[in-house]
Amino acid sequence: MRILVTGGAGFIGSHVAELFLQQGHQVFIADDLSSGRKENLPEGASFHQLDIRTEEFSRLVLELKPEAVVHLAAQMDVRKSVADPLLDSDINVLGTIQVARAATQAGARKIIFSSTGGAIYGEQEAFPATEEHPRRPVSPYGTSKLCAEEYLAYFRRAGGPAFAALRYANVYGPRQDPHGEAGVVAIFARKMLAGQTPVINGDGRQTRDFVFVRDVARSNLLALESDAEGVFNIGTGVETDINTLTAMLVAATGFTGRPEHGPAAPGEQLRSLVDPSLAEKVLNWHPEVDLKSGLEETVGYFRAHPER
Repeated sequence: MRILVTGGAGFIGSHVAELFLQQGHQVFIADDLSSGRKENLPEGASFHQLDIRTEEFSRLVLELKPEAVVHLAAQMDVRKSVADPLLDSDINVLGTIQVARAATQAGARKIIFSSTGGAIYGEQEAFPATEEHPRRPVSPYGTSKLCAEEYLAYFRRAGGPAFAALRYANVYGPRQDPHGEAGVVAIFARKMLAGQTPVINGDGRQTRDFVFVRDVARSNLLALESDAEGVFNIGTGVETDINTLTAMLVAATGFTGRPEHGPAAPGEQLRSLVDPSLAEKVLNWHPEVDLKSGLEETVGYFRAHPER
């Protein structure tokens, strides 16, 4: 199958593209490298350095005529979305409209969209959150992802491609950027390996649902192979607090210092946990990598790539 992956030079996108190639698909990657890295590009993929918001990108899609588009290109920094909601919506909303319109014109049969669980559900009233949980995003980032989902649903109703929106929990693993504000696993692992002291926001009792990146990549493959449409949570359904996560990283890295606690981050969610049972039922997807094994592999990657 001919597949176009937007954001395929990024953390999650590169794993998705790599898996598609392993399955024998023909993979094209469009990425402007604003956050992605050329080193992440899997061998065998055709790379095009483009911004999804441009007419040049639309022309590429019409030229390639992909059977499926896997859309991961995004502005994904929550703090940046608060500081500059116009930029966030320009990339995540208008960019998605551009992708959907081009895919429709090119005759693509399906769009797989990388969405978000925690940022869309906001402060939860039920744990874990199903796909039917009230959607109350507390950031422009979560709002833009929800809006993008609705635009994909509109294009489908208007005769465009089928779509599956995968609402990820907290994704971690090799190739994650340890220098941004997102990705506590990568940030803490990199600091510990460098002998630097990680700082936990607040009391560290805030919880997250950590899902390994290869499991996430496999959810994209299963969504591609399935006729199922709609929204699916992709997480473990297991809640881990930051203090526990930090202790596990200390063990994995051999860090000999003592993590510190800083002030709580303004607006940070206290608990985030998604229910992946629909994905298991409909897509036959379930997480295979437990947190301990995933953290050890991630630490091994950063140990082998100290420059990342």
